Formats: sequence, C-alpha cells, structure tokens
Amino acid sequence: MFTRILTSALFAGFAAGLIAALLQFVFVQPVLLHAELYETGAKLHFGTDGSSSHGPAFSFDALRDGLSILFSALIYTGYGLMLVAAMALADERGVITSARSGILWGLAGFITVHLAPAISLPPEVPGSAAADVSVRQVWWFSTIAMTGLSLALIAFGQNWKAWGAAIVLLLMPHIIGAPHPDVFQGTTPPELASLFASRALGVGLAAWVLLGLFAGYFWQNSEKTDTP
Repeated sequence: MFTRILTSALFAGFAAGLIAALLQFVFVQPVLLHAELYETGAKLHFGTDGSSSHGPAFSFDALRDGLSILFSALIYTGYGLMLVAAMALADERGVITSARSGILWGLAGFITVHLAPAISLPPEVPGSAAADVSVRQVWWFSTIAMTGLSLALIAFGQNWKAWGAAIVLLLMPHIIGAPHPDVFQGTTPPELASLFASRALGVGLAAWVLLGLFAGYFWQNSEKTDTP
C-alpha cells in the first residue's frame, strides 16, 4: 500500500508541479516582477518618474527560475502525497477513485489550500501592507485544517450532525477574521495586487485539478498493476 501511495503521488505531483511552474512563469511571474519595481522604488504609484505604464515584460534568471521549478515540483509532490493518502483512506471505505473523480479531489484540495484562506487573506503581492507573518501563518494553517476537515465531513458524513459541524468549521476562520494591518498602505498599485491575486488563484486551480486528475489516474492504474 505504501509503495502504491508513494509512486502515485510522485508521478502525479511532479507532473502537476512542472505544469504549475510553467503557468507561474507565463501568468504570475510577470506581475510579480512588475510589483517588485514598485517595492524597490524603481517605479512609483501615481508618481512622476516618467516610467511607462505598460504591463510587465518577461525576465529570465536561470538560478531563480530553476529554483522555482524545483520548489514547485517539490510542493506539489507533497500535496500529491496528502491527496493520494486521502484517496487510500477513501478506498478502504469502498470509494472507487478514477481520473475523472480525481478532478473532484483536486477541486477539494484547491478549496482547502488556496480558495478558503484567500477569502479572508488573499495572496499578497510585494509592496503590500500585511500583518505579522507568524500570526498570518497560524491563521492560514488553522483555516486549511478546518476547511479540509469540513469538506471530509460533507463528503463522507452520514447525518446532519456531521454536515452541521462541517458548516461551522468552514465558517469559523472567517468569522474570527484573518489578521490584517491596522492601516492599509503600500507601494504597489491595488490594480496590480488584484491581478496578482486572481492569477495566483487561477494557476492554483489549474494545478490542483491536474494534480487530482493525475493522482486519480495513477492510483487507479497502480491497483490494476497490483492485481494478480
């Protein structure tokens, strides 16, 4: 079982991570590099520096881009391990997982890791005002844990007690509220910050859907291989 989980997660996570890195280069990195110009003062929001207001250009840094690809592959391999482990638990309950149903698993992962935290604490672009990072991390991890548990209760719960608990867990982090600075200010234009957040979520959605698809496919086929 462990070997089956490991191989399925490695193949699925590495493939999804490479695609995620490519999408990051095309859609997210140009916005990130553009925001860094405002963070460093090379460009000024509503300033008179005479710089062009056109969109950001692509930039190539072999070390930076290589590390981004590596980290993306490692991160999604880790996500793949958690996702396939959850599939294995569901398999013991008689739930059959395929490439098609794996897409639903991927959507659940996206909601848990990206969408739910972003409702109250969206992805932040360089130069944006933010609360203390340690406080934000505690809230972020707590939100992920409660969202993941709530989705599991919705999917596998057998009665309204489980579903009611799921609703409470789903709403609790946002009722408590995410940590934000006392004053919202920053050097980056809000239009650029919103573009960064939307593209980061879009790439996350695509990557998680592909991760679920690949994980479901490899998990299903590894079962056929193990069958004598």
